[in-house]
Amino acid sequence: MTLKKKSDIKKRTKELYAEVASKGTSGYPSAALPPDSLEYARSIGYSDQEMKSVPEEAAVTHGCGNPTALAELKEGEIVLDLGCGGGLDAFLAAQRVGRKGRVIGVDMTPETIEKARANAGAGDYPNVELRVAEIERLPLPDDSVDVVISNCVINHSPDKVAVFREAHRVLKAGGRMFVSDLVTASRLPEEVLRKADRLWADWLAVASDRREYLNAIGAAGFRKIVVAAEGPFPLAEADNLLKGRIISIQVKATK
Repeated sequence: MTLKKKSDIKKRTKELYAEVASKGTSGYPSAALPPDSLEYARSIGYSDQEMKSVPEEAAVTHGCGNPTALAELKEGEIVLDLGCGGGLDAFLAAQRVGRKGRVIGVDMTPETIEKARANAGAGDYPNVELRVAEIERLPLPDDSVDVVISNCVINHSPDKVAVFREAHRVLKAGGRMFVSDLVTASRLPEEVLRKADRLWADWLAVASDRREYLNAIGAAGFRKIVVAAEGPFPLAEADNLLKGRIISIQVKATK
């Protein structure tokens, strides 16, 4: 894929999520996308208690897992959330690390960060900092965070090795990464890429298969790479073209 093609896909993804930040679910071009519902949140691993513990507008997820449930966060830790969206995972992490800890949420879309800041203002999160930034180029110093989390975001990046290298760079020695994400079960036939609807087509064009994704984590320097859970992604299973082709995966790794 050419650099221009990758750039075009990233631009369209950014525009889509800017629209979603403004309009909510109605901003999505496909009915097959995650609904803003407690039922969907439960299906990917959030408890009712977690969803009720954050401001109402933040109790929304378009993710594919619950990385904070994996992360075993400790009081006083510094956590980085890659692609924080409206702030749900950042706020849950903030509760776990306490006032002595800190959470930094980054997202490439200004409109999304604006929404996350509004959600933070509706709660009590003095230990959460929200920044506009691309996950391939993080505005953080080396060895500065204890934990990196991300929820169904890295799959959108055309350069996943760059994302994981940045995560590795900013983590302290012994730091941990916990990622919920989507991968393909194997390389996809050209027919699937041609027939996929607009949203899926852009994602599939930069998607990694399971092996490529895990190899990218290793290539970035991580060790102790463990697949904590994996299974079919329900929203893809509802699409005959994608049934059996998309996997939701949760990965732990250590610097």
